[in-house]
Amino acid sequence: MGPASGSHGRQDWAAFARRFLGTAIGLLAGYLTLAVLIDPYDSGRSTLFSAGAVRPQGPRTAAASRGRDPAFAGAVFGNSHIQLIEPARLTAATGIPFVQLSVPGTGPGEQLALLGWFLRHHPAPQAVILSVDDFWCTDDPALPNDKPFPFWLYSPDPLAYLHGLLRFSVAQEVVGRIGWLVGARRKRAAADGWSDYELDFLKRGTLDDERLRVMRETPLPDAAAPGKAGPDFPAADRLGTALAALPAETAVVLVFPPVYAAGLPRPGTPRAQAEAACRSAASAALQRHGRSALIDARRERPALHDPGLFFDQTHYRHALARPLADAIAAALVRLRGTP
Repeated sequence: MGPASGSHGRQDWAAFARRFLGTAIGLLAGYLTLAVLIDPYDSGRSTLFSAGAVRPQGPRTAAASRGRDPAFAGAVFGNSHIQLIEPARLTAATGIPFVQLSVPGTGPGEQLALLGWFLRHHPAPQAVILSVDDFWCTDDPALPNDKPFPFWLYSPDPLAYLHGLLRFSVAQEVVGRIGWLVGARRKRAAADGWSDYELDFLKRGTLDDERLRVMRETPLPDAAAPGKAGPDFPAADRLGTALAALPAETAVVLVFPPVYAAGLPRPGTPRAQAEAACRSAASAALQRHGRSALIDARRERPALHDPGLFFDQTHYRHALARPLADAIAAALVRLRGTP
């Protein structure tokens, strides 16, 4: 092979590489354009195909649509430890249309991201309810999350959103949403986000589950949990900053959710001292917003010793959730009547 033929070969490969790269870039740009327009989780970044309803999906992504819905003026944030609070019950008692934005298995980092999303779309909400549990007691300023969470979906950064759309699972959602949009009968998820986990527990027969009974009745160790002894609680600091930026008219209720008696630390132990310091930091953060109230459902009382009211140490039943919802509603009515 002579020099001329070698030169032609290199030119052919260069032309092929350019065509391949151009095709790849074109496909990528085409997919991103389609994904942005379809808006797979109805985040409102494109309203071209917004259907005014939530497509059935997990709460981690469904909150993008629910959290921007102008029909709601109040929201509940937390994880499964506040999930059983029924938004319709709060609405009936306060007149404030509520949405449940709690997501099981999340901690303060995810919940603060959801709070930020809700506030970007509701800059002057009537009410905010926040659940602070043991996950908030981390001393890690990164507020690490144990389970995957789509922070990109709730990010104010457009580039973060575009990068998130490149996931294969998201591409599947783009296809799924197209099918849902063109379908004759669209199945819809609950608009207010409420999910009754008691039904799920009962279907699994967990009231008679010996393994769960042992877990529920096993006392906590006296030593402070690793990484949760303080004295710094960065989640509380970030919460205080978020609350301080709320309008003065917004009513805020902070909830320490119920815990079965065996799941409470023994008084005077290092664990009790660490948990008390964490709750104190959260209470101090709450004080940064004037129109606020604290409901401590962890306080010692007979109900916390009743195993029939709990599935495990932290997941309680309607018999506790409904009075807690009523207490929250009463606090909101009181706060909103305060000059």
